[in-house]
Amino acid sequence: MSAPRVIGVEVSTPTPGAPESDGRRRRSQDSRARIVQAMLELVHAGEASPAAELVADRAKVGLRTVFRHFNDMDSLYREMSAVIEIELQAVISQPFKSADWRGRMAELVQRRAAVYERIAPFRRAGDIHRQRSQVLAADHARFTAMARDILRREAPPELIQDRARFEALDMLLSFEAWNRLRRDQGLSPRRVVETLETAVASLIEPI
Repeated sequence: MSAPRVIGVEVSTPTPGAPESDGRRRRSQDSRARIVQAMLELVHAGEASPAAELVADRAKVGLRTVFRHFNDMDSLYREMSAVIEIELQAVISQPFKSADWRGRMAELVQRRAAVYERIAPFRRAGDIHRQRSQVLAADHARFTAMARDILRREAPPELIQDRARFEALDMLLSFEAWNRLRRDQGLSPRRVVETLETAVASLIEPI
């Protein structure tokens, strides 16, 4: 399974003859872009809260430069949210193959497991920092609502009206359920899918 594409920040370079103030601004933008990109790469590698020294080394900038830009943490959070959203939109845009709603539930398990595997480092880092970032809190709420809307759209009316069953199904299809199985219980991606498919099938079987 391929790793998610880390969203980069476009880096502009000063043009010949630009005023000195414009050159300083462009150099500052270049440094900030490289710092954000370095943070994203480190998060993707598993560093949920990279130390400033690691960021500076990765971005090839001085430690003081990192600290000067570090106050704008929402830049990193927006980039992490962008990675997650691109992956989610790729899933949403795919038409379902199954014409039967039960088959579509099974497809939802497989699709979400695949995208969760790709975005896991960013989601885990986001969960750590969400309490300190309005950007991450708002995006988390939006992504959760998006996932619920997809489930509500594909599920039959009798399942939606059964509130307890619907909420249980929504939980089984969440990143949190996938993460528990994948990380805390140590299951492989294939075993996670099998486990969730079994749980979802058991939940919807009486309908």
